[in-house]
Amino acid sequence: MIKRPFDILFSLSALIVLSPVLVALAIAVGLSSTGGAFFRQTRVGRNGQAFRLLKFRTMRTGSEAKGQLTIGGRDPRVTSVGYFLRRTKLDELPQLWNVLVGDMSVVGPRPEVPKYVALYSSEQRAVLNVRPGITGLASIDYIDENELLAKATDPERTYIQEVMPAKLALDLRYVRERSFALDIRIIGATVRRVFFGW
Repeated sequence: MIKRPFDILFSLSALIVLSPVLVALAIAVGLSSTGGAFFRQTRVGRNGQAFRLLKFRTMRTGSEAKGQLTIGGRDPRVTSVGYFLRRTKLDELPQLWNVLVGDMSVVGPRPEVPKYVALYSSEQRAVLNVRPGITGLASIDYIDENELLAKATDPERTYIQEVMPAKLALDLRYVRERSFALDIRIIGATVRRVFFGW
């Protein structure tokens, strides 16, 4: 029962405190290449409901038509500012708005695009029983997913057959064991991994 009030308080406070940073990043993105500051993508949320996930735009306009997976740290579709945002995970900050309005939670399974959700087994679809999150167990373990896919001969096949099932296994574990205490531990682990590398 404490999860939703925590999400509202956390996201609202973060949006207020980080507002100067958000404005500065939006300007930097807008100046780095043609296109708006934000990228909106359809993702599948709780109970299979689609919503529009927000990110700072890190790719050149029209890049999604060339594939929805980002491969490696030097994907040519990614802008110079985009590399920085992706490396620091700052491109995810606009999702605080998704949390505030109830599309997402601070912690939960990362929301997937419909194309890949369509491949979920009936057991794997249990991850849709909870709100998706900005961070989660799978987000921490697969923080370098792009580099992992860059080493694959067929990145799309590797993602579908290896990476996605492994991430879903972690997400299912979260769904089974979820608690406020676990959420706090995941938030702490995310901060350590993103800012300190451990």
